[in-house]
Amino acid sequence: MSTHAHALRDSMTMLRRNLTRARRYPSLTLQVVAMPIVMLLLFVFVFGGALGNGIGLPGAATDRGAYVDYVTPGIILMAVTSGAISTAVSVSLDMTEGIINRFRTMAISRASVLTGHVVGSVIQTMVSLVLVVAVALAVGFRPHATPAGWLAALGLLTLLAFALTWLAAAMGMVARTVESASNAPMPLTFLPFLGSAVVTPDSMPAGLRWFAEYQPFTPVNETLRGLLLGTGTGNNGPIAVAWGVGLSLAGYLWARSAFRRGGTR
Repeated sequence: MSTHAHALRDSMTMLRRNLTRARRYPSLTLQVVAMPIVMLLLFVFVFGGALGNGIGLPGAATDRGAYVDYVTPGIILMAVTSGAISTAVSVSLDMTEGIINRFRTMAISRASVLTGHVVGSVIQTMVSLVLVVAVALAVGFRPHATPAGWLAALGLLTLLAFALTWLAAAMGMVARTVESASNAPMPLTFLPFLGSAVVTPDSMPAGLRWFAEYQPFTPVNETLRGLLLGTGTGNNGPIAVAWGVGLSLAGYLWARSAFRRGGTR
């Protein structure tokens, strides 16, 4: 059997291990899914009228439907970023319990250990997206995407989940405690709110508006919104893909380097 075949086999074994653990201990996954749903309900039913009216959506003061369409892509994006928390915690648990050190002594592919975590977390994130979209549809989200638009949106979300999961895996490797690992990805979770997730950057103060326009999640959010609502993506699409590829590469290199050094322990 070739080296690549061994690596693939070991990665599949690690993937099954992580999916089995997620099924046996679903509390963290449920918490990660619950937060975007709670935020969706909060922004739609509590702040939806005021925020929709503030950014000039027609009829937002009396009908929240327009704001539901506006905010849902941002909440979907938040669901992807929330998945990074479970990855960081899972990797940190393995480091704390010494499991990764045991894997180092075994005749398995080194790459398979983190690959199993990353692929397993991406699968869990995509499952959570189904639940978030289902709730969004129940509260009035009405997308106008074509089948090609849905496929493009799925591809973009998968790329982003892949990128953030590698970053989270690196954070879990270097974190000294499980608690610090759970806190490290939190800025990623709330960064979309400093973009165009809930209001337009035009409504922000000058300094914050500049940050909102040039941070990575704004082009991703605008691309997702354009794909789902059928309004077009402009030049946001290539920028979003470039950010996804760049973050994937940065996260992978960081995680690989941390794994070779054995984290910080």
